[in-house]
Amino acid sequence: MLELKNRIDFVYIFDVQDGNPNGDPDAGNLPRVDAETGMGLVTDVCLKRKVRNYVQVAKQLAPGYDIFIKEKAVLDSIVNQTYDLSEITQAPQDERRAVAKKVMCRNFYDIRTFGAVIATSGKQDQVRGPIQMTFARSIDPVATLEHSITRMAVTKEADLEKERTMGRKATVPYGLYVCHGFISANLAQQTGFSEEDLDLFFDALKNMFDVDRSAARGMMSAQRLIAFKHDSVLGNAPANKLFDLVKIELKDKSKPARSFVDYAVTIDKEHLPTGVKVEELI
Repeated sequence: MLELKNRIDFVYIFDVQDGNPNGDPDAGNLPRVDAETGMGLVTDVCLKRKVRNYVQVAKQLAPGYDIFIKEKAVLDSIVNQTYDLSEITQAPQDERRAVAKKVMCRNFYDIRTFGAVIATSGKQDQVRGPIQMTFARSIDPVATLEHSITRMAVTKEADLEKERTMGRKATVPYGLYVCHGFISANLAQQTGFSEEDLDLFFDALKNMFDVDRSAARGMMSAQRLIAFKHDSVLGNAPANKLFDLVKIELKDKSKPARSFVDYAVTIDKEHLPTGVKVEELI
């Protein structure tokens, strides 16, 4: 495994058409929006879930690629099973927590990538992951629509007299979303996150929507992935200055966007700081 030696900041651009990219359970599962600006939002938790799902499918829970936070996982049981391993029980008492953390980073891809809070009784600990992501925010305000839908079948025999069951479905006609991410080489060395793990993470960003399709989410697609690679562990420029080099503009402001081709994405490569390279992965 090659050790990660460079800080990386990235811009991830994806879109949704006629779907709900991230429902808000506190608002009847309507698409999340910024109440003041109308910009659409997708949480970092939602995006990380899709990365985990992709890795689970791509690696089939192979050794070193298990997922800690997965559906119906009992976290206490997983932690307790880890502490029962001979590698940990045979370690000195005052070193067991550190050894357990190392073992969990080695076994679970999402722990060594995103970190984790281990809150099992008597075994509290925290792992800081090298990859952090922001909420994704749409470039322009999104329109939240609700559609009436019907079902001809009924659930209960007592409802046979009804002609149909009514329901609601919420969508965004179109939204282009931007997420910013940060990859710390320093924290990667602490969790064992490698260059191979990084390649898998970028593969997930490129392909995760294609292995996690849902009628409710409509047409979601990864459109651009732009990585700024520093030539040092600590980095050569502030992340926000690098992100400002990426410009996303609506070509025709007289009408609402309905496709990615309605936008122009440019990178000001002439003003890249010394020691930083830009890679367009999509």
